[in-house]
Amino acid sequence: MRVGLTGGIASGKSTVSSILSELGAVVIDADLIAREVVARGTPGLAAVVEAFGPEMLTADGDLDRPRMGALVFADEARRRVLEGIVHPLVFERYAELEAAAPADGIVVHDIPLLVESGRAGEFDAVIVVDAPEEVQVERMVRDRGWTEEDARARMAAQATREQRRAVATYLIENTGTREGLRQRVTEVFEALLAQPA
Repeated sequence: MRVGLTGGIASGKSTVSSILSELGAVVIDADLIAREVVARGTPGLAAVVEAFGPEMLTADGDLDRPRMGALVFADEARRRVLEGIVHPLVFERYAELEAAAPADGIVVHDIPLLVESGRAGEFDAVIVVDAPEEVQVERMVRDRGWTEEDARARMAAQATREQRRAVATYLIENTGTREGLRQRVTEVFEALLAQPA
């Protein structure tokens, strides 16, 4: 069973992803793959440098993620150029990992921009992790050391809560305790296991 997992920034999606993995799902993490496909020495990084210039590299030759993030989150056209390089490489790697998963397994695709990429319909089910915007901002300021302005700009570059909720097969509200979150994730996982193949 192919399951899409998404949620806005600082919604708790990574925590939900970890819990699903502990419960036995095969988790394919888009952010991790997105890092791998532009690692030093990859064709992906070469394409990024060609499109954005060598100033996007650190002194060690790695992608300067903070600098790239500041550039593309402030300029939608530049963000689309970056996505045009990275997304096809990510999808190719996804296919490889999915093909290696057990035939009877639950394969969870952890995709932050699932709604934005228009891919929700490709999955048997979609799990959306949700938190109110003020909670998201508070978490980014507290946990990541961002300014409120940076947090709101990052949220504005993503789908709205309503857009994400509209594609949800299962909605996980992440506003309570970690124990409560684990209980809800377990309920969703058991519901997925109970669905006919």
